Amino acid sequence: TRRSSVMELNILGGRRVLFVMAVEAEYGAHLRARIRPLMTGVGPVEAAVTLTATLSDLALRDGLPELVVSLGSAGSRLLEQAAVYQVSAVEYRDMDASALGFQRGETPFSGLPVRVPLPLQIAGLPHASIATGASIVSGAAYDAVAADMVDMETFAVLRACQRYGLPLIGLRGISDGAEELAHLSDWTQYLHLVDERLAAAVDLLADALQRGEMAL
Repeated sequence: TRRSSVMELNILGGRRVLFVMAVEAEYGAHLRARIRPLMTGVGPVEAAVTLTATLSDLALRDGLPELVVSLGSAGSRLLEQAAVYQVSAVEYRDMDASALGFQRGETPFSGLPVRVPLPLQIAGLPHASIATGASIVSGAAYDAVAADMVDMETFAVLRACQRYGLPLIGLRGISDGAEELAHLSDWTQYLHLVDERLAAAVDLLADALQRGEMAL
């Protein structure tokens, strides 16, 4: 890949792509050799504010990306640790307006279902659903989560993309979840493997875009 001169956009397979990540800890040597991401900070609020501001600036310059890719780590007690999955559908696990008659996870008056599918998929990568929220999920807290994995940004990234009519791909490497979290190192111990495998997924995406296999 090479980078364009417009802010954080990367040229991947001849297409303008904006990669979005939360923190530098997830941005290892393998990804650094391939992409330059927009770093949003941790959580749905930081992701929504940072990405929306960036897309607004790009729109003013007539430089919006053709594709947004949200990537980083995720937790799961079901999926293979350190493996990478593409997001098949995303939900907002913090949203609960059930006291007003809405389904838990449904954002009132948004018109969105509880679980929003991401139809754009990279051939050859396993897929899984994800639930976004502002809390770390560990141990018994997984009992309240219906999705296969959890993160803190993907739903916010999706909403910003919807605002600008942009397609989204989500890529997540499982950094934790098999055991209850007790220390920061419980999250970081697999990040070097996640970095390597996310980079391989980016290569698959580049190949698919180059071959014209993805309709953007």
